[in-house]
Amino acid sequence: MVNQNLTATEIGFTHEDFAALLDKYDYHFSPGDIVPGTVFSIEPRGALIDIGAKTAAYIPIQEMSINRVDAPEEVLQSNETREFFILTDENEDGQLTLSIRRIEYMRAWERVRQLQAEDATVRSGVFATNRGGALVRIEGLRGFIPGSHISTRKPKEELVGEELPLKFLEVDEERNRLVLSHRRALVERKMNRLEVGEVVIGTVRGIKPYGAFIDIGGVSGLLHISEISHEHIDTPHSVFNVNDELKVMIIDLDAERGRISLSTKQLEPEPGDMIKNRDLVYDKAEEMAAKYREQMLAKQQGIAVAPAEAAEAAPVEGVEAVAEAEIPAATEVEEEIPAAIEE
Repeated sequence: MVNQNLTATEIGFTHEDFAALLDKYDYHFSPGDIVPGTVFSIEPRGALIDIGAKTAAYIPIQEMSINRVDAPEEVLQSNETREFFILTDENEDGQLTLSIRRIEYMRAWERVRQLQAEDATVRSGVFATNRGGALVRIEGLRGFIPGSHISTRKPKEELVGEELPLKFLEVDEERNRLVLSHRRALVERKMNRLEVGEVVIGTVRGIKPYGAFIDIGGVSGLLHISEISHEHIDTPHSVFNVNDELKVMIIDLDAERGRISLSTKQLEPEPGDMIKNRDLVYDKAEEMAAKYREQMLAKQQGIAVAPAEAAEAAPVEGVEAVAEAEIPAATEVEEEIPAAIEE
């Protein structure tokens, strides 16, 4: 018979030893930790996960993925082992709440930061539009395209379902902002096929007091008022109408900002020809552009250029500043930018 009167000393295992053993195998979990866990019970709106705690942890269906989940079985399988994010401390029943969604968000932000650093072009379908622009998903994060960075003739409401090439404007995890540009992606693609000094045919799509915006194969370039003619012009409206077709020369390509600067002044055989004899300018355009390229090459090689020629070849100060004013910075439409993470 077992002697029930044996003391703890005789057994060699005290209550303190037992408590120490429990502590040894009792994991301490904190919100923000990422731990391995095994699915042992799937419920209609969640699942119970064994992570080594005293009580099974719980993951609600809304925390199972960065994307919409209608049933837990879409994400988890019984006895599957994977990583989980500890979302909250133990509740009154000693149960922790877990998340897979938070892990996916952290990795999504890491990926988009990498894509931005690589200056990558990404493609995504528009799933909604609002007053300020269009909404897309990049790596599961909600991205925003400001209206000024959507380069299409379609009303933005008709873009839903359409896939667009995009460049990153802003990736800010702290402020939960992911802002993209369709226009920059198109300009970059077009720029890869364009050269400074090249003559292209374009169509006037908009006229402002400071110049005309010219569509050249799906992207917009600025023909600044100072680059229309050597003669003074009060307003571009006195020279052009919307939908006018014209020949222009590219005088600057800024891929980083997505800017194309144009000129007809550099194509004038004689000062004022754009006002007096536009057809002559177009007839002589390639010949004048060739002279412009020669001047640029001579300037790059340090060969002296005649003062009059140098003045014609020099870029116009202030053109870029005015062009910037037409396109609001992302911060100027801050109130219209939805959060990248939908809480």
